[in-house]
Amino acid sequence: MLSKERLIEFSDDARKNYLDHISIDCVVFGFHGGQMKVLLLKTPDEEKWYLPGGFVLKQEPIDDAATRILQERTGLDKIFLQQFRVFGDPDRSKFHNDLYRDMLPAGENWFSGRFLSIGYYALVDFFDVNPQPDQFSELCAWRDLDDMPELQLDHELIFKSALDTLRLQLNYQPIGYNLMPKDFTMPELQKLYETILDKKLDRRNFQRRVLAFGILTRADKPRKGGAHKAPYLYSFDLENYTNALTEGFKGGW
Repeated sequence: MLSKERLIEFSDDARKNYLDHISIDCVVFGFHGGQMKVLLLKTPDEEKWYLPGGFVLKQEPIDDAATRILQERTGLDKIFLQQFRVFGDPDRSKFHNDLYRDMLPAGENWFSGRFLSIGYYALVDFFDVNPQPDQFSELCAWRDLDDMPELQLDHELIFKSALDTLRLQLNYQPIGYNLMPKDFTMPELQKLYETILDKKLDRRNFQRRVLAFGILTRADKPRKGGAHKAPYLYSFDLENYTNALTEGFKGGW
């Protein structure tokens, strides 16, 4: 929670620099240790969590604003971002209104107005991210998809909508280039898909279908060490992967 002095300072600065009534909220997905992860922020001294977000500069394109906000939170300058929905329930800002009601009159408090929030989801390499808290939080950290805390505002709805959109995308576009390491095995890629979809997939059917998409390149030799029958390594064929993102492919999981 901001002090009165910091709230006044932020509100004055925001009115000068940001568009009124427009915000951006981002759901950042990563993948590590067989688990899908989501990047969250936590408020100081309280178990209150929320999604990374921010506001749009007055002369800034919307997509550039989302990229800037996530660069500040992740340290990444190239991020796969997908705009997926606008959230505009009249009561979505009630949490902030209640929090700061006694500090400033409504006209002076930046958070007192109604905000429409543009939702983006991002797919990032877990190991490339350097999580950084914003000025309202004390911690920026990954949480497992199956161990999500209670989220403030309407961020639970935003998160679930992003996950639903990501699952839908699997039916007509490839996913993995931004989440997997450069080289990976077929079981590791299948685990990613199973984690996103929250269901088991048949091993042979998965391998047959994903290879038929033509987006993978198999290494000449299996992975060294480990089991007697070591699995082959794969990498994404970036040209074919990019074409599939643009043109899509038929079928579902």
